[in-house]
Amino acid sequence: MSAPLGPAFWQLYAASSASNLADGVNRVALPLLATTLTRDPVLIAALTSLAFLPWLLFALPAGAVVDRVDRKRAMAGANAVRAVALGGLAVTALTGTASLVVLYAVAFSVGVAETVYDSAARAVLPQVVRRDQLDRGNGLLTTAEEASQGFLGAPLGSVLFALAAAAPLLTTAGGFLLAALLVLGIAGVHRPARAPGPRTTIRRDVAEGVGWLWRHRFLRGLTLVSASTSLVQSMTTGVLVLFALEDLGIGEAGYGLLLTAAGVGAVVGGLLAAPLARRIGRTATLVAGAVLSALALGSIAFTGNALVAGVLFGLETAGVLFWNVLTMSLRQALIPEELFGRVQGGYRTLVWGGIPLGALVGGVLADATAVRTVFAVAGACLLLLAGVLWRLLVVHRGLVAGAFDDDD
Repeated sequence: MSAPLGPAFWQLYAASSASNLADGVNRVALPLLATTLTRDPVLIAALTSLAFLPWLLFALPAGAVVDRVDRKRAMAGANAVRAVALGGLAVTALTGTASLVVLYAVAFSVGVAETVYDSAARAVLPQVVRRDQLDRGNGLLTTAEEASQGFLGAPLGSVLFALAAAAPLLTTAGGFLLAALLVLGIAGVHRPARAPGPRTTIRRDVAEGVGWLWRHRFLRGLTLVSASTSLVQSMTTGVLVLFALEDLGIGEAGYGLLLTAAGVGAVVGGLLAAPLARRIGRTATLVAGAVLSALALGSIAFTGNALVAGVLFGLETAGVLFWNVLTMSLRQALIPEELFGRVQGGYRTLVWGGIPLGALVGGVLADATAVRTVFAVAGACLLLLAGVLWRLLVVHRGLVAGAFDDDD
């Protein structure tokens, strides 16, 4: 029988669930609010770009900060900032003063706070569970994240938006405040242990983390594959709301249900990732997930049926979750604790930094051709990247297999 994960993990789980529920409501509310201001696909895709641009600009310094401070306090502070920003946006919605400029500014601010929150949340898990529990812990946290964002947050956000534009924004602000309080309740101090010596600068810390990542052949390759995959997948993210409203014709509530279908797939993928990896191997599970995601996303281009589209979105996100759970555990097992925030910052700079570029590319491609074309192109590119991933994992199969042998 597996050893219990412990109270610190479950407190982290509760805080993460509350934060991700708020994030799920927010991710539906902001695009829907944007469609009340414009239907231009480039301008709407720009919202996604600005939400993820902070990962390109601030992931590295955020990671360095996370390696210096108590990680649970960093998570709480970031959620407090998100609550204030979204509360301010709710005021503009209530007073009729909302604009694209304000919406863009809030999306960017929330994204900046997210770089700190996410870096700290990923770094704190190895401090509350053993190495051989990482797959299980990541599976539970990722499942809760996807269930909260897609299965619960998406329909809740769309229903609240149908009632009043400010309703989901106020709900989200309250959710982030609750999450901040919950994470502060985790027992103990979670500041990383650092080697004694003179105090270093943020710049030097960043350079140390990036240098470590670049010298690690496997993680360097995994980062490049992950960044390419993220860029391609994000081509569809910025135009998804237009696909739902115009191609499928399912309305605002239907858009939320479409995201719910994706959330169901994510929950299934998150729960299956660890046991499937134990049964057929980590490499086979990762490659199978990559191929499944590619085929499902590409197939969406050829359907106008909302039910079929929902099933395909669910399959696509299930494959993505195999990737998210298992690669996160690999990074947590391979990266030294005192370097994790900085190395993760380098990883996320490329992986999440490609999202704004991909979203803009998707918006421009949709504007020049059609929204469906974006899904077809993305699916084909992801299939090619699945082959690259397979090669990388085969070359480094010994390292991958032995990553969880020790629990130092």
